[in-house]
Amino acid sequence: MSDADPFTIDKRLARLAFERAAATYDEAAVLQREVGARMLARLDYIKYLPQSILDAGSGTGQGSRELLRRYPKASVLALDIALAMLQRSQARMPRRWLPFFSRPIAHVCGDIEHVPLKSSSIGMVWCNLTLQWTNQPHQVFAEMLRVLQPGGLFMFSTFGPDTLKELRQAYAGTDGYSHVHRFTDMHDLGDMLVETGFATPVMDMEQITMTYSDVTSLMRDLKSIGAHNVTCGRRQGLTGKSLLQAVTRNYEQFRRAGLLPATFEVVYGHAWKSEQRTTADGRPVIEIKTHS
Repeated sequence: MSDADPFTIDKRLARLAFERAAATYDEAAVLQREVGARMLARLDYIKYLPQSILDAGSGTGQGSRELLRRYPKASVLALDIALAMLQRSQARMPRRWLPFFSRPIAHVCGDIEHVPLKSSSIGMVWCNLTLQWTNQPHQVFAEMLRVLQPGGLFMFSTFGPDTLKELRQAYAGTDGYSHVHRFTDMHDLGDMLVETGFATPVMDMEQITMTYSDVTSLMRDLKSIGAHNVTCGRRQGLTGKSLLQAVTRNYEQFRRAGLLPATFEVVYGHAWKSEQRTTADGRPVIEIKTHS
């Protein structure tokens, strides 16, 4: 193993994993749809009508379509790192749907750490369970702030440190490799939002528990949505039968009522890009901070 951080995400492998999972994603993405629905419900309490929306990490487009239903006069741009996901999104919006929408959804292949959009061009950024696939959340926040218009809304969800804690414990002590991704704490994300320049951030968290009959079913679901272990500290090559047997045995300690739990700590956040302050003649106000 190298001296590099073993939890660094290999973005090339992550993209490849999502490319391969495009065909199976919709059937397995139960949690992603549920979290997306809970994010949409939070919009009921936010009185804001964006004219343009960026779905950052759009996957097969479920969120994009729901956002267009909610804001039929808005233009929606679906951005994803995997081209196959975008193609799947386009295929899931047949022409007979178009009369229900004022505008079609545009699709762009790109990385949310380097958004291929001009500054101050988007009214709202929506980012459902994508942030955890980046190595630099603060870079993502900086990009979201850049593309947002003054007064624009950034709304996101991601996974917190307790996510897949049972699987992490089942792998503990089996070998010296990383098997479960490292997730950022909610409070650290809130601090990053403030440091980046966002205003009035709101953060909250909840735990959602999925249940499985066996470890193999859990791993199959993770693979079906592209959630492979793509950390740099992963084991290179095939996983041995003895390791899988050890993980299966270790996971059994968590079995309750005949089922194995898989915990997901879901973190929600939203914040605003401050309105640009101007002078009476319309010139921008630039604040200069001094330190005594």
